[in-house]
Amino acid sequence: MAHGDITHIDIPVSDPSAATAFYSGLFGWQIAEAPGFEGYPMWQAPNKISGGGLAPREGDFTQPRSYVEVDSIEQVLGKVVELGGEVVMDKQPISETSWWAIFRDPDSNVIGLYEGTTDV
Repeated sequence: MAHGDITHIDIPVSDPSAATAFYSGLFGWQIAEAPGFEGYPMWQAPNKISGGGLAPREGDFTQPRSYVEVDSIEQVLGKVVELGGEVVMDKQPISETSWWAIFRDPDSNVIGLYEGTTDV
């Protein structure tokens, strides 16, 4: 993946088992929990490029959230603020080699950022 590519999409769900059955039946997605990510079934579309997770619906996480791969989360979050957006969640680790963050654009759209390896 390159800087600016959509790398991941989280879909908020209230029942992961039902959502797994729905999306695998509807689109043929392969859905499974990866070791270390129990309770977060991850899906992969047939093109093997796109993917994401069926994440617990919590707080204001009520709509699917796209994640954009970036070279530096810190630099992008700085630009978010400079361009009139808001940092919702600062850089947090996913693993030893990958991180994520969340921002809100000036129109209140919530977007995730991803930095690191996609080997999860």
